[in-house]
Amino acid sequence: MNKIIYILFFIPLFSFSQKEAYKIFNSNEKPVKYSKLLKNAIESDIILFGEFHDNPIIHWLQLELTMDLYSIDTNLVLGSEMFEVDNQLVIDEYLAGFYNVEKFTSECKVWPNFKTDYLPILNFAKDHNIDFIATNIPRRYASIVYNYGLDTLQYLSSQSKKYIAPLPIKLDTSLLSYQEMLSMGYGHGGDNLPKSQAIKDATMAYFISQNIDSNEIFIHYNGSYHSKDYEGIYWYLKSINPQLNIMTIGCEEQENISKLDDSFSKADYIIVTPKNMTKTY
Repeated sequence: MNKIIYILFFIPLFSFSQKEAYKIFNSNEKPVKYSKLLKNAIESDIILFGEFHDNPIIHWLQLELTMDLYSIDTNLVLGSEMFEVDNQLVIDEYLAGFYNVEKFTSECKVWPNFKTDYLPILNFAKDHNIDFIATNIPRRYASIVYNYGLDTLQYLSSQSKKYIAPLPIKLDTSLLSYQEMLSMGYGHGGDNLPKSQAIKDATMAYFISQNIDSNEIFIHYNGSYHSKDYEGIYWYLKSINPQLNIMTIGCEEQENISKLDDSFSKADYIIVTPKNMTKTY
């Protein structure tokens, strides 16, 4: 009798499938294996790896893809939104081994989740002599655009302008991502919100383009919003050089990851993780 009760009690447990931490879909909404994503990454000039900044699975996959690509082709360049262009010297000195991570974090403008989410990739670059490029506009200049508009940047010094994409930048406010930001920009600075986003996208695209050779693969880590729907950084890179082979990776968080929800953002590959995934901060 006890054995029967035991079996009846545990039968329902077998009806639950294996828990998945993530699932990858291609642009046609079909599930694909990681190996397919890796194969396409090897064939790309630039990989825009969009992230949700607090998602641990995405950060883990960023590191895994970086390591896997390096094991196949050592001609890599890394770069990210999370470092501003005027910190490049500090990054180079850290990569050269002049000081430890505590000194680095005191000298460089790092994000709150730097040590858990971005330091492992930076240290991989350090250990394997890979260039790591700061691509984002210094936040003080993006703030100027938000408060006073794009035209104000022309009054900066020539030295300051070295940290920004060449002015004037193209601005297509019809792009969906900028339209969304415009609708969010209630109150002061609302009209300038998409402009402050655009100057970030344009600057990141510019410094990516300035730091890649024909035989290299540039992996860029950025917020998903900066490259979703083939806009943002992607749009500016294509404006600089239409011949670039750019692969985009996006991400989504869903209650059910077995298929993509209708609201997903377009990308060559979309990584879906459970909505209740533990956050890094």
